[in-house]
Amino acid sequence: MVTGIVMGEWTFVDGPWFSLLVLPVLIFCARIVDVSLDTMRILYMNRGRKVIAPLLGFVQALIWILAVSQVMKNLANPICYLAYGAGFATGNYVGMRIEEKVATGLLTLRIITPSDLSPLVAALRQAGHGVTILTGRGSSNTPVNVAFIVLRRRHMPTVERIIREHAPTAFYSTEEVRATTGGTLAAHGLSWRPRSPFRRGGRA
Repeated sequence: MVTGIVMGEWTFVDGPWFSLLVLPVLIFCARIVDVSLDTMRILYMNRGRKVIAPLLGFVQALIWILAVSQVMKNLANPICYLAYGAGFATGNYVGMRIEEKVATGLLTLRIITPSDLSPLVAALRQAGHGVTILTGRGSSNTPVNVAFIVLRRRHMPTVERIIREHAPTAFYSTEEVRATTGGTLAAHGLSWRPRSPFRRGGRA
């Protein structure tokens, strides 16, 4: 229970500045942390992280209860509503930005082009990435070359630069990988590291 700072005959928490400024700021910040953690929790849960996802959920739930309780205690203060909504929106953005910076997990990258993939494949392999090449038919039944790569998310910007340099007109798409068995992945720089058949994709 907050007792406040006694100043004369009233406490700081009962003053107008607390309800109009301090409390909304606290609710806003709490919602940013709360929603950021929830965004991270969902992402880690989708990647099968069985330890970190529940821990994030526990902390997120505690912060959410604190924020909601303060709004319910101040139903006559519309600034608290605005702070709650603004914190929710900002928290989604912050959570996604944090996830981008952390860049955990694995991706499957598909590259499709009618052009020769040899220069691109050589550059990717030189960078330490395993590449599987297939042939197929495009939308107009024209022959196309397809390259598959499983890579760590933090390596994606480097791979995109290689694609733009050697196959600027190629179509490529990515999707998340939850687990892999066998094979190789680029570890750091030009080195390769064999994959354990029991290692989860989300732990890269």
